Amino acid sequence: MKTRRHFLQLVKREFSLFLKNATLRSVFILAPVIYALLFAFVYKEGKVTHLPVIVVDKDNSPMSNQVIEMLRDNEGLAIKKVAYESTDLKKELIRQNASALVLIPERFEADMLQKKYPEIVTYINTSNLLTANFSSKAIQSTLGTFSAGVEIKSLQRKGMPASQAATQYEPFKANYIRLYNETGNYFTFMWPAMLAVILQQVILLAMAVSFAQEFEKHTFAKAFLGHTRTTFGAILVKVMPVWILSIAHVALFYIFHKIFRAPLPQHIFNFAVISSLFVMSVSFLGTLLSILIPDSLRATQVLMVISTPGFIIGGFTWPSASMPLAIRYLADILPLTPFLQAFRILLIQGGELGDTMPYILHLLCLVVIFAVLSIIALRLKVRKELKKHPSAPEPQQQATA
Repeated sequence: MKTRRHFLQLVKREFSLFLKNATLRSVFILAPVIYALLFAFVYKEGKVTHLPVIVVDKDNSPMSNQVIEMLRDNEGLAIKKVAYESTDLKKELIRQNASALVLIPERFEADMLQKKYPEIVTYINTSNLLTANFSSKAIQSTLGTFSAGVEIKSLQRKGMPASQAATQYEPFKANYIRLYNETGNYFTFMWPAMLAVILQQVILLAMAVSFAQEFEKHTFAKAFLGHTRTTFGAILVKVMPVWILSIAHVALFYIFHKIFRAPLPQHIFNFAVISSLFVMSVSFLGTLLSILIPDSLRATQVLMVISTPGFIIGGFTWPSASMPLAIRYLADILPLTPFLQAFRILLIQGGELGDTMPYILHLLCLVVIFAVLSIIALRLKVRKELKKHPSAPEPQQQATA
């Protein structure tokens, strides 16, 4: 009973320290809400539309005008300028901030009618690969439709029925069936992952100062050790406020998913399992470094250096198979890597908990490893502190330590 009372007193003290720290309050409580809403509005449209395109029509014929009208009707494109003479194409792309330039050659209509197969050249601005891919796909689709229409009409003029003309132009059909994110919605793909990145960042920021500030203020031995009987209990005291507030964040993110009509996991329990393991592994990682680096500023800097590239090297947006082995090993240390893979299966692909078992085991391993290393590091730190403050009571060590 006495042990429980001491534990609750320490948790209350930890909440008080947490809430008195203005930086932690703003970062941990406000930042996730602000960033979640910010990214939601950025990606809300879900797909890129109205990309600026330049058309240079050197033919200026009814057929070239038809090409321009079809490009204008494509919702992914927005014709910013139509010119009738060649200029410095690269400079024009820069001046108009365009994603592509379509060049229709001279005698385009005449060559089409004479079956000389003229060539429409498209210059893609690949300085931004995302807009380049979208604009290239939209232009290819439009020009392909135009080309098919011209060929079918040509066969019809020769007396061939429309149904037969279509089969002559397209001797076989190819069907492409999209699964999971059928519309290619970028919001569905990116926003949930960004929420996980935000949560990892704020947890690490909070845990970076957990033990470090005790060492800096010299309160670890006097105000902390005397009230906890185990090193693992001391760690639990430090992570408890973060765990409780993280539950609130996850619940808030779930509400945001409903507000912005983002996909939701089919089974809340499955989502809760991987989210809990993620929060635990991240908090224990932050605890470990906070114990090893007794300076809160340095601990924060080191954790940010470790976690910042996590989203890039985690294999969520770029396949990990294309990365060097050393990078993959580094990514496997970060809890964000297995969490995002499991999250994608549950959220986007609608999988079951069993489908995520390799990633659950990965997270469990990280939880155990970081927790055990934290216990060992704290135990060594306790011995060091007791030498400085012999009157401070020594916490009992658990068998697992």
